[in-house]
Amino acid sequence: MSSLPTRRLGALTVSAQGLGCMGMSHGYGTSDDAQSIATVHRALDLGVTLLDTSDFYGSGHNEQLIGRALAGARREKAVVATKFGFANRLGEPLRIRGDAAYVREACDASLRRLGVDHIDLYYVHRVDKDVPIEETIGALADLVAAGKVGHIGLSEAGARTIRRAHAVHPITALQSEWSLWTRDLEAEIAPLCRELGIGLVPFSPLGRGFLTGRYTSLDGLPDDDLRRTQPRFAEGNLERNLAVVDALNALAAEKGVTAGQLALAWVQHRGDDVVPIPGTRREKYLLENVAAATLELTAADLAAIDAAAPAERIAGTRYDDRSMSVVDR
Repeated sequence: MSSLPTRRLGALTVSAQGLGCMGMSHGYGTSDDAQSIATVHRALDLGVTLLDTSDFYGSGHNEQLIGRALAGARREKAVVATKFGFANRLGEPLRIRGDAAYVREACDASLRRLGVDHIDLYYVHRVDKDVPIEETIGALADLVAAGKVGHIGLSEAGARTIRRAHAVHPITALQSEWSLWTRDLEAEIAPLCRELGIGLVPFSPLGRGFLTGRYTSLDGLPDDDLRRTQPRFAEGNLERNLAVVDALNALAAEKGVTAGQLALAWVQHRGDDVVPIPGTRREKYLLENVAAATLELTAADLAAIDAAAPAERIAGTRYDDRSMSVVDR
């Protein structure tokens, strides 16, 4: 029996918390495929149904990995979400494509790598600013009609883009960064999604692991770890942000949980239409994250967390300039 409640993303029912699989192939140093597959299997056993990947992660390796993890009967337990849009591969200049021909090409390639006959939730990973969103969503709508895609999502899309996309075909979910240290969605985007019935899928709900309190310096991180390029981990900003984690640690200790669980539970409490996708490749942290999905926080708890980690206290932008250049706002 599932240990996790379910939530609705538009018309799609998923577990209240998903599993972000990017770090199994990309961004956080060398991984271990066997360990990652075991973590996916454990997640499914715990009732985590939403598995999030992309054709960009590991230049296709992550989709292949998830395909291996879901071989056989496990496919029926999973809601597979993947993304397209980065036409480059790792290490190359950023290049976004959303033209209809590329949408079809990318979908077929993802289906092959995943070893599935349909993608449950297919996201526009980044919006192509040179192609009308109507063309991109129209091509995705054709894939829905063909049975290759179940539901359509957007990632890091701005309000005008969301409205235009939803007018072409219902958008099921918006995936964007949302956590105690990234709250850009709250003023305009989250209310718009709720007006339109679009679910919210926060990625990096633990601030790329920073809000767990496990990282007090960059020492020990692999040379290719993406956090080495992120402004919030830079000298000066890091020290200021650690003060926020110290405050979270104190609150967490009072409740007998970890700082990461407290931060993740805060995201879970943003609404019944919110399904965060914390990423991990280790079973230990998977178990911690899943426990946070059912951690009850009172109004007083939430107020204390907000006071400990106010948005204005976070030092540094959430991305470097290169990554921010492809965020649609």
